[in-house]
Amino acid sequence: MDLKDILEAILFSSQKPLSAKELQDILKQAGETGEGDSTNFAQTKAAAITKTLETLAQEVAQLNRPHHLICVAGAWQFVTQTDYAPWVRALVGIKNRPTRLSKPALETLAIIAYRQPITRAQMEEIRGVSVDGVIGTLTERLLVEVVGRADVPGRPQNYGTTQTFLEYFGLRNLEELPDAEELRQVPISKPGAPVTTDGDDEEPEQMSLEEVTQAKDNDASEVARTADEDSEEDEDYDEDDFEEDDEDEEEFDDE
Repeated sequence: MDLKDILEAILFSSQKPLSAKELQDILKQAGETGEGDSTNFAQTKAAAITKTLETLAQEVAQLNRPHHLICVAGAWQFVTQTDYAPWVRALVGIKNRPTRLSKPALETLAIIAYRQPITRAQMEEIRGVSVDGVIGTLTERLLVEVVGRADVPGRPQNYGTTQTFLEYFGLRNLEELPDAEELRQVPISKPGAPVTTDGDDEEPEQMSLEEVTQAKDNDASEVARTADEDSEEDEDYDEDDFEEDDEDEEEFDDE
C-alpha cells in the first residue's frame, strides 16, 4: 500500500473536493488511530501529497477511463468525462444553474481578476462607467469579496476574487488565467469607414481634443463679438431717435 492508493481511495469516497491541506489532516487523523499502516503516512507533507496527486492524475488520464482527476481552486476531485453526461444526468438529475453573467459583469470581473486588489474608483476609471450595480451582483454570486482597504485618503475598500470564482471558471489558481499577451492576440473586427456621398474614398479626419476645444473657443468669441456689435447698433439707433425727436419738438415750438 502506497500514498497514491490511499489518496485515490479518500478522493473516491469523498463527497466534496479536498485540498492538499485537508488530505494531510485526514492522514494525520488516521495515524492517530494506529490502525494498519496509518502511522506510516501520518507525517506526510502537503507538498508530497500534491506531487503524488499530480502523478495520479497523469496515470488516470493515460488509462482513458470514464473519469479523471482534476484540481479546481486548489482542491482535488474525481469527475466524469463529458461524453458520459446523458447517463450521469439521468442518475442525478439536472441541477438549477445560476443565470449567466452579463457582459458588464464579465468585464468588471476580468478587471478585478487581473488587477486585484482594486477599488471601485479604479474599476470605474478603467471601464468609464459606474460599477456599483455590477459589484453588487458579483458579491451576491460570491465571485468577488472585500479583501482589505487601500492605503489612500478615505481608505476605500479593495476587491478581489474568491474561491468560488476559481470553481466557477474551473481554474486551479489565478496563475492559470490567460496572460495579457494572449488577450491582445484575440482577433477583433475593425469597424468600416463611414459611407460618404461625395465619392471620396478617403476616411474623414477626426479632430483632436485640442482642435475641438479651440473651435469652441472661437465660436464663443464670435458670438460675443456679434452680441457687442448688435448692442452698439441699438445704442446708435436710440441716439438718432432722440435727436430726431428733439428736432420735431423745436419745429413744433416755432409754429
